[in-house]
Amino acid sequence: MIELPKDRIQLKGLAEATTVELLACLVRTGTRDKTPLDIGESLMAAYPTLIELEQAGVGGLEKTPGVGKAKALQILAGLELGRRLVTEPKWVRPVVRSPDDAAELLLEEMRLFQQEHFVCLYLNTKNEVISKKTLFIGGLNTSIVHPRDIFREAIRCSAASFIAVHNHPSGDPTPSREDIEVSERMVEAGRFIGISCIDHIIIGHGQFISMKQRGFM
Repeated sequence: MIELPKDRIQLKGLAEATTVELLACLVRTGTRDKTPLDIGESLMAAYPTLIELEQAGVGGLEKTPGVGKAKALQILAGLELGRRLVTEPKWVRPVVRSPDDAAELLLEEMRLFQQEHFVCLYLNTKNEVISKKTLFIGGLNTSIVHPRDIFREAIRCSAASFIAVHNHPSGDPTPSREDIEVSERMVEAGRFIGISCIDHIIIGHGQFISMKQRGFM
């Protein structure tokens, strides 16, 4: 039985795979006479460096036996992803140490929304933001804001804690009865699941209120 390139890579890991094996994985299938590894070897023989491979373009790669337009595009797409990985700016995770830090991340974005948006900032153990997710749009009440949806994302991104943030389109961030009830439910569910709700921030026009600081949590 012929060992497939993806099987080799799974055994060795991507970092240990040869360029020929990686190309074979991109090519995926062979022909009657050539395996994906044979095609990968032919490509490297014709284009010894990745720069030459990329510069060959679809037309050049198609000249290699077993490589049609679809396979050529797959190879070039893989090279383009690698180029973008190197050139894209590295994202620095914001650190949230206070209600001001959390509010600063969302105040300008949320203060002029015409509908209520409920957003969660999910944090790791260093209080770095690892995910920001808008969970609900519309009137905030306990039937709409369900802990199930909040904690599903928290579990997905392995969060240690989270901060809930929502806006008041009226511009007045004074907590409503529903805001207080939602906060209580999030804190209670967090204690049970083991992922803490450390604050619930309400944003108005250029101002905000921390439910934690106001003693509602």
